[in-house]
Amino acid sequence: MLSLLDAAALYIDRFKGIRISTRPDCIDDEVLALLKSYRVTSVELGAQSMDDTVLLANDRGHTADDVRKASRLIKACGMELGLQMMTGLYKSSDTLDRYTAEQFIALRPDTVRVYPTIVMRGTRLGELYGQGVYRPQTLDEAVDLVSDLIERFESEDIRVIRVGLHDSESLKNNRLAGPYHPAFRELCESCIMLRKAIRLLTDRPQGAYTLRVNPKSRSKMTGCKKSNLIALRGLGYEVTIQEDGALSQREILIQP
Repeated sequence: MLSLLDAAALYIDRFKGIRISTRPDCIDDEVLALLKSYRVTSVELGAQSMDDTVLLANDRGHTADDVRKASRLIKACGMELGLQMMTGLYKSSDTLDRYTAEQFIALRPDTVRVYPTIVMRGTRLGELYGQGVYRPQTLDEAVDLVSDLIERFESEDIRVIRVGLHDSESLKNNRLAGPYHPAFRELCESCIMLRKAIRLLTDRPQGAYTLRVNPKSRSKMTGCKKSNLIALRGLGYEVTIQEDGALSQREILIQP
């Protein structure tokens, strides 16, 4: 840790600060004092779940209370707090994942990251998957849940700074199963836009409509391979999309 911090210290004046990620049970007052002396400004905790049964089943080696304690210490010393969670872990469920999100919100982090669980070769989870004991989320299940979580966090002014894993050769070569997609966040954003469009159109007669969206949201409103337009057509709405730079990125207006 010190060798990495010493290396970063040579360049610290070029940046606002240092962001690090660690386990919840690795944080105490002594460690935080050291990190602060090196101008670390943000600490993210790999919490993954706030249910002790899930943490134990996945051999995480820490408890939900460890997350709570570490979070309080980080905020008390004036650092930015980030929390990371995984959906679809072994022994978890949508209900428990939503519980984790609510427990995160109670801790008032500045940022969160949400990662659907991916099964990798050479892991205990891979063995459980091979034995048929563990069933990972499907892509549709993960998108549906994580879309809800994004909206929930953002409703509490908590920034969601990462959704889904970065694309890498190791991931491609060693993934056994799980809801991986190289544009996972884009799928979630499209899901959120579709839900908003359906809410806007539900009380209107079936027919043709023009939806105005921010130019940056056009692809999200269209959906992967026009999936959103196809879904709306299935509900009886033939939709055309028009760009409107005056709208925010999640805003949708029906053309008069």
